Amino acid sequence: MTHTVADALALAVERHGITHVFGQSLPSAFFLATARRGIRQVSYRTENAGGAMADGYARINRKVAVIGAQNGPAATLLVPPLAEALKASIPIVALVQDVPRAFRDRNGFQEFDHFELFKGCSKWVRQLTDASRVDDYVDMAFAAAASGRPGPAVLLLPKDLLVEEAPQPSIAVRTSSLGSFPLDPSRPEAGRIDQAARLLAGAERPIVVAGGGVHLSGGCAELVELQAAAHLPVFTTNMGKGAVDEGNPMSGGIVGSLMGSTAPGWGMRDYISGADVVLLVGSRTNENGTDAWKAFPKTATFIHIDVDPTEASRNYDSLRLIGDAKLTLSDLASALSSLDMGKRISKADEAKSAIVAARALFATNSHAVRSSDSSPIRPERVMAELDALMTPDTIVVADASYSTIWMTTQLRAQKSGQRFLAPRGLAGLGWGMPMAIGAKLAQPASPVVAIVGDGGFAHCWAEMETAVREQVPLVVILLNNSILGFQKHAELFAFSEYTSAIDFQPVDHAAIARAVGANGVRVDSADQIRPALIEALASKRLTLIEVITDPDALPPITGWEGHSEKLTKTIEFPRLEK
Repeated sequence: MTHTVADALALAVERHGITHVFGQSLPSAFFLATARRGIRQVSYRTENAGGAMADGYARINRKVAVIGAQNGPAATLLVPPLAEALKASIPIVALVQDVPRAFRDRNGFQEFDHFELFKGCSKWVRQLTDASRVDDYVDMAFAAAASGRPGPAVLLLPKDLLVEEAPQPSIAVRTSSLGSFPLDPSRPEAGRIDQAARLLAGAERPIVVAGGGVHLSGGCAELVELQAAAHLPVFTTNMGKGAVDEGNPMSGGIVGSLMGSTAPGWGMRDYISGADVVLLVGSRTNENGTDAWKAFPKTATFIHIDVDPTEASRNYDSLRLIGDAKLTLSDLASALSSLDMGKRISKADEAKSAIVAARALFATNSHAVRSSDSSPIRPERVMAELDALMTPDTIVVADASYSTIWMTTQLRAQKSGQRFLAPRGLAGLGWGMPMAIGAKLAQPASPVVAIVGDGGFAHCWAEMETAVREQVPLVVILLNNSILGFQKHAELFAFSEYTSAIDFQPVDHAAIARAVGANGVRVDSADQIRPALIEALASKRLTLIEVITDPDALPPITGWEGHSEKLTKTIEFPRLEK
């Protein structure tokens, strides 16, 4: 048989440890070749959702994900998930079919300038034009995706080239495997580590804020080691949630914009605002993670660990520790071990007391909504029931908007390294369930639960069929309040009125689930939640639990405190007669 470029591509991705490729039929030659190598093709309904699947797969597996797409419209649908991956530092290699070389710049079918298309949403874009250089370009794509700050890389493949015979490379045969990340972990120089250690050891009230970079580096165990050795209270961003066990007496929960009165962080605001040293680990210090840059005191000294030198000191003038979070945390704990920990030990009880008090306040403030029997159902009650059934191995994935907020504020990480995924790079709607499919494919032994709203879920209904066809069992909790909740409340907060696009027609999502062969359950009273969850978690196929929820339920967004009457305002819009 002829050894084609497509065959060479399949061998190359296999060499990098790839066992799953995401894609529909095109590039057909590539997907046929990977199937012959025993690589599983996971086909989706839209490239937008397929990119989210690849994203979730990479986050859990900590391996580069591979996705294929056709030129033109299919390629354009890859832009949103690749943009999310770029912002959230997720390594994806996209193999995009292009028009035959002879058709280039002649308005070939679905021809488009893919270089310009992908330039703003990827780290690296190249086109393979020489059949003898397949391994060169595949290795460059994987190295770009997995090295430094991870992100997406795009390799364009002319359709005619894929079926050409692939000659032996003119230079030495490549044997390296570049499919895991971080590919080349680095560490800061020792002098800066020592300086940071002295700052932490001598601080009156230091805090640690762990971002998603801790998970990406595999550094959760090292963070726990530092937490214990230096008696440091650790907080996390949304993406960092699960980096530490939230039952640990020195774990303070989520920091940022989600520290309203029914969140665990409500009682920690004063403690955080009194910090004199803030250690940031793998955090973009973005708007939500810092409560619009108001959460931390301006007088604090900042230390910033990040693999990306452009992120360290972006928003806070910091002692820059540029390197892999896992290695840097380990070095920092080692440096602290040689210093006098007397001050840290003497201040530990103060931090623990503040955290204990904050947890008690959360229990008091949230009791009414977490135990509510009202109908429509409070989302907090749903989360309380799920929280009671979760194990340390449960992976929870949330869509953007309110779904993320309910997950991060109402569920508790039961161990260091537990994963709570959400599209926080760009926070696009509709990526929750596809991301959960990718997570389940990456770690099939773990229970995977997706939390979505009816607004975002409308973007990806069709992917329920994907999960059924691909035999991916997971639990989808659909919080159906028949509105675009975040949008309505944000508009009321800003303008005291809202647009006519907020309200939806009633939709029976459970019926849609059953129509594609999944389990579909509708829950409209609180006593039905736990039995439905128990049955769904035990099922061997996709189960959608549609929960009819209160449209006036407000999540604990710090800036909205005291505005509940304004935010639950009802506006009657005139309806046209049929």
